[in-house]
Amino acid sequence: MHLFSRIGIFLTAFCLFIGGLGAADPVIGEKPPEIKLDEWISAQPDTAGKPVLLEFWATWCPPCRKSIPHLNEIHEKYKDKDLVIIGVSNENPATVKDFQKGTPMSYPNGISKDLIGQYGVTGIPHAFLIDKDGKLLWHGHPMQLNDTIIGSAFK
Repeated sequence: MHLFSRIGIFLTAFCLFIGGLGAADPVIGEKPPEIKLDEWISAQPDTAGKPVLLEFWATWCPPCRKSIPHLNEIHEKYKDKDLVIIGVSNENPATVKDFQKGTPMSYPNGISKDLIGQYGVTGIPHAFLIDKDGKLLWHGHPMQLNDTIIGSAFK
């Protein structure tokens, strides 16, 4: 087996392992930390009074990359209902911008070194669904998101 194949298998297994650990004690029904990013890769969205899907990811994480088309579909389906999706990486902005040249992300993205810790995330990808009143409704792997979960943000 080639070295690059072994590295890819290791990274996939590592992301799946740590991604399964989830966040440390998020409190459903309470307000999570304010979304403050160090830098926006795209224009900063207006989140006031809107449901927000916050997703932590990285360019080097295969499960994160696999989630991007699903998040693009969610963005297209719910953008007219004011669902705001925000991708957050703690990587170098140039790395994320270069990655996005080959992998389009239709939702806003930004960089934060601290927000992942404030949300208690220990593995990626990990998403948080926040309702229009700013209360946490759900968290988990972004591929678990479906219309029932997302629909709860509009009630």
